[in-house]
Amino acid sequence: MASERLGEVTSMKEEVIKKACSIAMKAHKLPEKQLYLVEKNRGSSDVIFSFPGSWTISDWFSRSPFGEKMIDPHPPQFASLRSIGNDQVATVNEAFLTRFQAILPQLQNEVVKAVAERKQIVFTGHSSAGPIAVLMTVWFLENWENFIKSDPSTSRMPPICVTFGSPLVGDFIINHALRRESWSHYFIHFVMRYDIVPRVLLAPLSSLEPELKTILDFLNPKCTIHIQEPTREASALYVTVMSNASSVASHAACHLMGNTNKLSDTLLSFIELSPYRPFGTYVFCTGDRELVVVKNPDAVLQILFYSSQLSSEVEGPEIALRSVKDHFNYQSELQNLETKGVAYFDNLEGLPLSSNVGAGGLGLVLNNLGLSTRARLCLCAAGELEKQKRRNQDKINKKKTDIEKGLLALEGYKTRCEAGRVSYYDALKLSKHTDDFNANVRRLELAGIFDEIMEMLKRYELPDEFEGHREWINIGTRYRRIVEPLDIANYYRHLKNEDTGPYMKRGRPKRYRYTQRWLEYALKISAGSSGESCFWARIEDLCLRTINMGLFEDVKEEILSLEKQVEKWVQNRELGDDIFFEDSTFVKWWKKLPQLHRSGSCISKFINN
Repeated sequence: MASERLGEVTSMKEEVIKKACSIAMKAHKLPEKQLYLVEKNRGSSDVIFSFPGSWTISDWFSRSPFGEKMIDPHPPQFASLRSIGNDQVATVNEAFLTRFQAILPQLQNEVVKAVAERKQIVFTGHSSAGPIAVLMTVWFLENWENFIKSDPSTSRMPPICVTFGSPLVGDFIINHALRRESWSHYFIHFVMRYDIVPRVLLAPLSSLEPELKTILDFLNPKCTIHIQEPTREASALYVTVMSNASSVASHAACHLMGNTNKLSDTLLSFIELSPYRPFGTYVFCTGDRELVVVKNPDAVLQILFYSSQLSSEVEGPEIALRSVKDHFNYQSELQNLETKGVAYFDNLEGLPLSSNVGAGGLGLVLNNLGLSTRARLCLCAAGELEKQKRRNQDKINKKKTDIEKGLLALEGYKTRCEAGRVSYYDALKLSKHTDDFNANVRRLELAGIFDEIMEMLKRYELPDEFEGHREWINIGTRYRRIVEPLDIANYYRHLKNEDTGPYMKRGRPKRYRYTQRWLEYALKISAGSSGESCFWARIEDLCLRTINMGLFEDVKEEILSLEKQVEKWVQNRELGDDIFFEDSTFVKWWKKLPQLHRSGSCISKFINN
């Protein structure tokens, strides 16, 4: 545990946090048609954008059970919110997304203007306005480079998002993506220990709709009807939410602790768990002049559940009502922010497990947050899992030398084949010489290394930042371009297409699909546009489909498209000249195409020369 000033841990000044909280609360009182509030003070370097909350069920849950929606990947609304290799897009709350989309057209000009004035942009929101601030921040980050390109003199300061009592926004992919992009630290969430709202989306709508409606009416600052303290509804809501939070936290804990018991996964076929998960930096207010800062999302999920547990059944109604009232206590809680103690849980594995043990005040902080021994075990497991991911990356990094040796050997093989005026693709497909056999052995050795990496990525066993590392993107691209043609040659040499089907549809390993997506995402180019390593598979497929040239017209457009791509790939040195050797599979096939087509082809200049 590190004990520091909150501003040092979050990289956000305490006075800005308090100002943001004040403006977030003020935004709730905006007229119905005013969708946001902009706060600018003369002489200040900050511009704070805040949004009013919504207090109707339909603005929290668009549908049962949890109101979630996958982000549309075509075209993507948030291109970054995805797992690149696994090609998995994030799921977000549909109601929050809809409100964001309604506000953005009116807000974006104000944001662009503030950026041009070289201001620090702060997005903030309390309650259901928090997710709007989150989505606005992601939108800004995705367009940040465009702002700078359009006017190089604009502010290069990244935005800050600070929320208070915000419900969860989306699934674990959001956390994965934000950490990959190194954006996670721009998001700061304040949560009162007992506040029910940050946990409410862990329960399905059907289990809490009547109670939630009453609670939202009670919380609504604009409600003109006097509503008595909803003691009964608060108790029912508290029990329902915490029961569902227990299921979510327990299932996550099984994963953290490496539980191989299939019972946990079997239960998922009977019990639908909430998809929502935390991300960013969480600041938990213990209510005892102490703030606890946690950046590990797995640990945050466990704290959301365990910190609001009852000490005894007797205090149930009192805590349940407090869980509602605390939702509007952020401003008073943060009033004297500079005087509060800050405990930063940066070494989760070192937490004391017993509530009777103190370690420099750490035991007292854990007790004030209500964390039991089981809770502490879960936090330790979360820290250990993060360390294990780093160890996995260290293990993979040590294999860079083997990868380099293998690639150099195959590049040497390619050069030797070219010296004999033979494409290395055709050489391996024929496999007449010892050199071809050795190249195939190298291919298999490299496949083993990359398959291990891809399996770790598939199971999210590597740090989230891994797929964003430029060095690994370059290694993966070089590997794909030199080795995949050999995989294709081996595939068609053994006639696997006759049993399995075409390579592109049924035979392409994920080690090539993943590495291709890495490059396309890094270069911000369309999916599939970097398919030069699949060139030979497309040729083999066309060879089979055009055995009878009477079928040429059926594939003419496909051939024209491929020829344009080949021209671009050759000019960009993404494909080698060896494909144009006289006896290559490609040239033999191409010369069988109708003369009229060949004479007007954009690649005839390469073949004729």
